[in-house]
Amino acid sequence: MSRLVRPLHLTALLGTALATAAVALAPPSTAAGSTPATERAERPGRAVVATGLDNPRQLSFDRRGRLFVAESGQGGAGPCVDGPEQETVCLGYSGAVTMVANGRQRRVVTGLPSLAGEGSGNQASGPTDVSVDRRGHYRISVGLGGDEEVRGQFPTPARRQLGTVLAGRLGGAPYVYADLAAYEQDANPDGSTRKLEDGTVVRAPDSNPGGLTRTGRGLLVADAGGNTLLRVRSGRVSALAVFPQTQVADPFGAGTIPMDAVPTSVTKGPRGSWFVSQLTGFPFPRGGARIFRVVPGRAPTVWATGLTNVTDLTWSRGRLYAVQLATGGLLTTPEDELPTGSLVRVPRGSTSPRTVASGLAAPYGVAVRGGSAYVTTCSVCADGGTVTRVRLR
Repeated sequence: MSRLVRPLHLTALLGTALATAAVALAPPSTAAGSTPATERAERPGRAVVATGLDNPRQLSFDRRGRLFVAESGQGGAGPCVDGPEQETVCLGYSGAVTMVANGRQRRVVTGLPSLAGEGSGNQASGPTDVSVDRRGHYRISVGLGGDEEVRGQFPTPARRQLGTVLAGRLGGAPYVYADLAAYEQDANPDGSTRKLEDGTVVRAPDSNPGGLTRTGRGLLVADAGGNTLLRVRSGRVSALAVFPQTQVADPFGAGTIPMDAVPTSVTKGPRGSWFVSQLTGFPFPRGGARIFRVVPGRAPTVWATGLTNVTDLTWSRGRLYAVQLATGGLLTTPEDELPTGSLVRVPRGSTSPRTVASGLAAPYGVAVRGGSAYVTTCSVCADGGTVTRVRLR
C-alpha cells in the first residue's frame, strides 16, 4: 500500500487488517454487569451466547456444531513499541480461541501473541480467524500490521508467530504452518511503496493476515496489509489475487487520494469461486466497500458495491451475508465511542445491501448455522467482547 500522511490520528484496530485502517476507539463505560454489546443485543430475535471475550474477531463452526471464536487478546506487559499510528502497543500472550458448545464457553487454545493498546488492552492485533476440523486440527491466522522489521522488535515466540497461520490440534501446542509476513516481505505483490523524508521512494511491505478458509488442499487467507488473497499449500505461500487501489474524494481537501482495498475475509461461493470482503483504507468512505468474486487464474471482479467497512462474509442457503463494522463509515464514529455496525444480506450485483440486524456494537465476524447468524460484537474491547445470535429473516 502507498502510505499517506493522514490528517488525523488513526489507531490500528481490528487485528485483521487494521494497521492500515482504523480509528481511535475506546469502549465507553457502562453500568456494572453490562457492556455496550450486551445492551445493544437485547432486542427481539437476538441473544448473547458468549461474553467476556478479548477483542473477538472472526469465528466458525466445526462439523459437530461447536463454535470457535478467535480472540485477538489484550496485549500484555510488553515489550512495548510504537504502533503504526504512533500509539504505543504492548506485547502479551493473551491471544486465544474460545469454544462455545452446549451453552458453555471455554478457551481451548491460549498463550498466543497479542499486541494491544498500552494500559487498555483494547484494539488488539493477534488471532483473527480460526478453522477447526472434525478431528480437532485447527488453523489460526495471526495479525501483525507491519513488516519483518516490526516483527523483529519482539522476542520469540511472538517474533515467529505474528503475521502467520498457526496449526495444531486442540489440547496441543501450535506451530507455524505458513509465514505470510515473510512472503509479503519478499514478494510485496501489490507493489506498495513509501516516501522517505528525503524524497526517496522505497518498498513498503505490510502484512496483516485476516480471514481464512480451507480449500481441501490448503487454505486461502486474506492479507489486509498486503491487499492480497493468498493461497497456502503445505506451508508454501503464493498470491491468488491482488486488489488494487482506487481513487476517492479527499475528505479534508480538494481532489482525490488513493485508497487501499484492505481485504478482510474470504468465503467459498458457487461454482468454484471465492468471495472476498473489503474494509477499505483511509478515508473509509460510506458506501465505498465492495464484494469481490475471485476465480483462480482470473483477475478479481466486483460482485456487489455500496457497502461500508466490511469485515467478514459467509454464504448460507444461496445467500451472501456480510458484516459492516461501521454502517455510517469509520470516520463518522465519535472519538471514544464504539462504531455502530450491522449484519446485511448482499444480493448479486446490488448497490445497496439489505439490513438483517442494525445497531450492533463494533461487529466483526459472522458464521451461520440453523437459521441464525452468530456475530462477534464489541470486537475492539478487552474482556467485553461477545457473540450475538441473530435470527435470520
